[in-house]
Amino acid sequence: MTSASIHHSPANHLEHVEAPGSMLTKTAARALAVLRYATGFVFLWAFADKTFGLGYSTPSAKAWINGGSPTKGFLANVDVGPLQNFFHTIAGTWYANWLFMLGLLGIGLALTAGIGLRIAAASGTLMMAGMWLAEFPPAGSTNPLIDYHIIYAAVLIVLALAYAGHTWGLGRSWAKLPFVRRNRWLI
Repeated sequence: MTSASIHHSPANHLEHVEAPGSMLTKTAARALAVLRYATGFVFLWAFADKTFGLGYSTPSAKAWINGGSPTKGFLANVDVGPLQNFFHTIAGTWYANWLFMLGLLGIGLALTAGIGLRIAAASGTLMMAGMWLAEFPPAGSTNPLIDYHIIYAAVLIVLALAYAGHTWGLGRSWAKLPFVRRNRWLI
């Protein structure tokens, strides 16, 4: 086999650089885009259900628009861990509710649009870490350290690092905006 035939082999096109310094196949980039959309939908669904009480985890009577608190049910029932009193103190406060709901909405929108993934990863990881700490140690868990909060945080970080917004999203166009070019943390 000559070097010319190696460069033109069908498998060679799979190793296409999608992100700076990283080899990513088109199939892998598309899989990350699907993961990005799915994860974005998780955050947007939580926002919608808590806001409107769609009846899945939040009944209509406890919807945020009906005077319910999106944080009180979870945080007021924290009954384990060294931060139990702290979480009870902030449960249902206006600032906890607003920060949590804006976080769900912002992270969900960023993921589905494919823009601002670094901010979404940082804020989502902070949110997931707080929720993990609220349940630490996880009672009844089969794994005392890793649960779905840690998995979501890892997914957010991977999506940001892999430039997952560039495939089937607005990430590539977003990154070319002058304001974003001057402030790379907005990618």
